[in-house]
Amino acid sequence: MLLKDLKYLKVNLPEDVLKMKMNGNFTDAIKLINLRLNKQIPVAMRKRLELEKEIINTIKNEYTYTFDEALKKCQDNIKDFTKEELIFLQEDSQADWILIDGQVKFNDSFYGSLLVTRADLNERLIEQKESRNERAEYLDANIKDMKENKEASYYIHLKTSLKIKGECARTGEKIKVHMPLPANCQQKNIKIIKTTPAAKFISDEDHPSRTAYFETVLQENMEFSVEYSYESHLKYNEPDTEKVSVQQPAFDTNEFEPQIMFTPYIKELANEIIGDETNPLIKARKIYDYITQNIKYSYMRTYSTIINIPEYCALNLKGDCGVQALLFITLCRYTGIPAKWQSGLAVTPYHVGPHDWAQFYVEPYGWLFADPSFGGGGYRNGNTDKWDFYFANLDPFRMVANSELQHEFDPPKQYFRHDPYDNQVGECEYEDRAIRREEFRVNFELIEMKKIS
Repeated sequence: MLLKDLKYLKVNLPEDVLKMKMNGNFTDAIKLINLRLNKQIPVAMRKRLELEKEIINTIKNEYTYTFDEALKKCQDNIKDFTKEELIFLQEDSQADWILIDGQVKFNDSFYGSLLVTRADLNERLIEQKESRNERAEYLDANIKDMKENKEASYYIHLKTSLKIKGECARTGEKIKVHMPLPANCQQKNIKIIKTTPAAKFISDEDHPSRTAYFETVLQENMEFSVEYSYESHLKYNEPDTEKVSVQQPAFDTNEFEPQIMFTPYIKELANEIIGDETNPLIKARKIYDYITQNIKYSYMRTYSTIINIPEYCALNLKGDCGVQALLFITLCRYTGIPAKWQSGLAVTPYHVGPHDWAQFYVEPYGWLFADPSFGGGGYRNGNTDKWDFYFANLDPFRMVANSELQHEFDPPKQYFRHDPYDNQVGECEYEDRAIRREEFRVNFELIEMKKIS
């Protein structure tokens, strides 16, 4: 399945397949899909059904908690948690669930998502964790520093490791692995220190989805790793709406199937948010404010299982960093503001993990940043400095591997990617099939981080 085939996600499923899927009857849905694939059908429908098989095979493994198991998970960890609370969280779309064979099943990440988004539940944890959020304080200190010094520069040394889980490791067989690497953007002096085993190919620094590519015979307990360093340099932006140029560019304002689509609802929402405003900087801030004030942060199922990510976010008023960034990009593009994707890792001494955000372009300032996820966290916590900062600015604690959405690797991956839109943790495949996300582990290690004077 090639990345160019993703455009067929915009094709509707046949009614009988859709009925089976929505009821969680995945076995019969696959059966109906296979019956159609064995017939003479249009190319667009064939591609859509092939994509749906991938989606179903991914999604059915992500919802494992029955209602009773989910209730027990909460009651074992949250003081005085009731059945009625779980029902409310389910009905209010705060606890992600689907139907499987007519039975409610909760996503593997539902509990962690609740703890991230609900301070009241955190306060009722039976085993209280350290309340002092050192990571948040670290980011707040950077905001203050960047405002005072008008810039920030850091040296960052990281290592990422990937290992196939024991029961999934087919030792003695050829394996291909793509692991993200820092790209040339706000990052400079990039050095690939070591790859283990030796990478067969490392893509160019300017590649929109940069990776180290491994191709070898899998050995017992084999670990793939990339170790690299780079400098992150960022200026503090203070764009003035009064100084915005009359003439604005039109690049990066197009649709990009299947995710950046100007659907009827996206158009209506954008028009309601923007109103009669014509200044692009104010329009972008209106979009940012809408998302940060109205979209609840939530862990998400695998992106490849969501047919239209920005519309999902707009309709359900929830989403994680990438989902919020895609809604921002889509609304900006529809309203004539150039916007694009960036992603990779968020890196501090207290946490290293995948993260996505956006860029938007306004003359005479050029490309500016927007991180609705971090900004929304500031808004919810009453931290207006943080809320304002992440519109037009970004902290330097990032590893940027991807500058475009849905871009092919170099060399390309043969089988369907577990995340065809992004690449933060890596992708693997054997000669005969892709290796699914749940079949391998990834570890991030910050070796050194220091401020550059």
